[in-house]
Amino acid sequence: MSNASPAVVTESAYLTLHYRLSSADGTDIVTTFGTNPATLMLGQNQLAPFLEERLLGMAEGEHKTFTLSAADGFGERNPELIQWVSKATLDENSVPDADYKAGDLVDFAAPGGGRFAGMLREMGEDAALFDFNHPLAGQSLQFEVKLLSVL
Repeated sequence: MSNASPAVVTESAYLTLHYRLSSADGTDIVTTFGTNPATLMLGQNQLAPFLEERLLGMAEGEHKTFTLSAADGFGERNPELIQWVSKATLDENSVPDADYKAGDLVDFAAPGGGRFAGMLREMGEDAALFDFNHPLAGQSLQFEVKLLSVL
């Protein structure tokens, strides 16, 4: 029988874990509980940085639930990220002549070759109103973790 301490999560740890991200009311957003566990390496953008921070220092075998305020999660909603986009700009930077409807998540080309997305709120005659906030911005979240192994 070994007296060795359990392995602890570091900034570059390789992990196998079950996790659940849910809204404050308990509605699952994503979960691995009841399915195969996730295997990931910290620092590789496989989890949002604010979620990775919660894992640091956890010991193998631990099971914890963290409550995250909107500010600690995907941030507060920013009214400046709700913007009108001309139909010409929309056609140039997304799928030309697509039949978008309110509630659609539209993927845009960004300067420098990147991508970003916005939720269509309203389609006008010459422009469309988009919300470029993260869909979970402004929401409190629960992050549950069962750490199976740490390498």
